[in-house]
Parts: sequence; structure tokens; C-alpha cells
Amino acid sequence: MKLTVIGAGFGALTAIRRLRRQSPQAEITLIAPEPTFQYYPSLIWVPAGLRGRDDILHDIRPLLERLDVHFHAGRVTGVSEDGRRVTTDSGEVENDGLIVASGGRFLKKLPGIEHAITLCEGIDAAEQIRDRLAEMDGGTIAIGFGGNPKEPAAVRGGPIFELLFGLDRLLRREGRRDKFKLVFFNPSPRPGNRLGEKAVDRLLDRMAKFDIETHIGAKPKQFEANRVITEKGEFEADLILFMPGMTGPAWLENAPFPTSPGGMIEADEHARVKGFERVYVAGDSGSYPAPDWAPKQAHMADLQAGAAAKNLVAEIDGQPANRTFKWELVCVMDMLDRATLVFRNDKRQLVTPPCRLLHWAKRFFEWWYLRDLRR
Repeated sequence: MKLTVIGAGFGALTAIRRLRRQSPQAEITLIAPEPTFQYYPSLIWVPAGLRGRDDILHDIRPLLERLDVHFHAGRVTGVSEDGRRVTTDSGEVENDGLIVASGGRFLKKLPGIEHAITLCEGIDAAEQIRDRLAEMDGGTIAIGFGGNPKEPAAVRGGPIFELLFGLDRLLRREGRRDKFKLVFFNPSPRPGNRLGEKAVDRLLDRMAKFDIETHIGAKPKQFEANRVITEKGEFEADLILFMPGMTGPAWLENAPFPTSPGGMIEADEHARVKGFERVYVAGDSGSYPAPDWAPKQAHMADLQAGAAAKNLVAEIDGQPANRTFKWELVCVMDMLDRATLVFRNDKRQLVTPPCRLLHWAKRFFEWWYLRDLRR
């Protein structure tokens, strides 16, 4: 039995672990451009010097060797009509079962977006922010995020809030906050509403408390080298940090999978790609039946990958493939030396006051999650 997983992120690593546990004899192949895992949650600490490149990038080859997983180095360019063959720029990979966990990509259609830095594009972007900050004697830093109007869930605002409050804290530590203006911008009048109404209120209150200006309720129209232009006005900015909305991977143009209006792979509540046998999707590249607050985050990718792996093996074995995954939002919103926990599911919402213990809990979870890659 040949099983293939596309990707090298959270969902992909969870998928290969679960597949190996459930199918010890299977021939498993992981497809990705490089055998490298990026721990994205810690990118927020790079501008402050709390983390560096070696803390973010991790070689997964030792893990693959322990799990007896073959690595195929290549960029996916397409998938056959039945899903049984994945085409890459370095060859083809046949499979009896496929899990897509390749992540999404950021929408880069906004004019002038090349003038903005997108933190979650990876370590290079985080280091660029760090270096630009070090060069600045003062000025205006504009920080915001957008969405995909055709895919409400395809938004990543949490890291931007962390970056915003982290930069405020960093500049205060360095004794130069008075030389900088921080401006938060977002098209929604209630930014971060997926976190819950209480969370939004606290975020806006915190911005006011720490003298962070807001430019909300207006869609950004264009960026210039030193300016943010929105539907309701414009303002100068010496540094623009912006997280666009997301869509599916580019190779979907050469794949038979159904896609949502926002460009994601359509899946059911079992993480199965609609209309396909033995093809599943986990993480940012999928569009699922979900509550209106459903998040795109690593935690959900892990939950979806677990269900996908179990259902794929069950389907191949002729068993009911009916495993589902729960929807929950878990965000430890860090501010360099303290953090707030935001939790949401279909029954409850929780927002805690900032505390130092949660900051250290986030650091402990980083160590715990990466321990398997550091052996």
C-alpha cells in the first residue's frame, strides 16, 4: 500500500505520524520542496531577538528516517484525474491514498503589496522586519491584515495582533516608543471578530491604552513605499507589515479537485475531498463545512490531519471512514513577556487577562512540539 502526503508543515507531519501508527507496513512518501519544517508560531519572537533562524527551521530527515518515510524533493505541479498520481518538477509519485497538507498561499493582488512585509511567509520575512526595525530611528509602523472575501475562514489575524503588541512592548523596553507611531489597520470595524466579541473589545481597549492608532472599517486599496491608501483615506508609513487573506496552492489549476469560491479544496466533515476516493485534505489548503468563526491555524491542521489519516486507512481497509474533527480556536496571544489565552468552541468562549505564566506556557509548548524533531 502506497500512501502519499503533500507538504512539510503541521498537518503533514501529523499525517505521517498517524499513518505510520495505523499502517506499520505501508510505503509512505512525503512530497515537499525541502525537508524542512518551519515553526511559524515563534516567528513573532524573531523581531525582538528571542528566536533566530535555527529556532524556526528544523530538518525533518531524522524524523522521516525514524518513521521509515521516503522523502520526495519537489514542487507539486499537478495531480491526475483520479488522484492516484502526483506530478512534481522532479518526477511523479504514484499512490493508493493521498493526503494534501501543502498549506495555502497569500493573495498578492493588492497594488503595491511588494512594499509590505508578510510575517507568516517565513523566517526571511521575520528577519527582514527585525533588520528594518534596527535601522529605524523613529517613524510610523503600519500593521494590518486582510481576508479573502470569498473564503471568510482564510484569514490569519492572530499573529498580527501578537506582532502589534509585541512591537509596542519591544520599543518600550528599548526606551524609544515615543519616537514611533503604531497604526493598526483593517477592513472590518470589529477586527478579530472570529476570536469572539469579548476578545475584540479587549484588543481595541488595549490599543487605546498603549497609544496605538486605529484605521479600521476601511478596505486597503493600495500600498506605496511610504503610504497606506484605503477606501476612507490614507496615511504615511515608514514600515508596512501586512497579512493578506489566503487561497489554495497554485498547483490546483492542474488538479481535478473541486474548489470553493475562495480557491480552497472542498472537503466534507471527514476531511475527505468531495467526490474522490482515498483523497483527503488537512490544513490551510482545505475548505470545510464549519462554523462562521472557524480558524485557520496549526491546531486545526493537526486535528484535520488526524481525522484524514484515520479515515484514509479505514477506507483502504474497507472499513467505515467516519472520523470527524472538532472545531475549536486556541490562541495564546503573546506580547513578549506575557500572553492572553483566547479559546472558542461551539459551546463557550474564553478570554483571559494577560499574564506571564501564559507566555512561558507558549514557550513550553514550542519545546514540547519540537522535541521530536530535535532528537
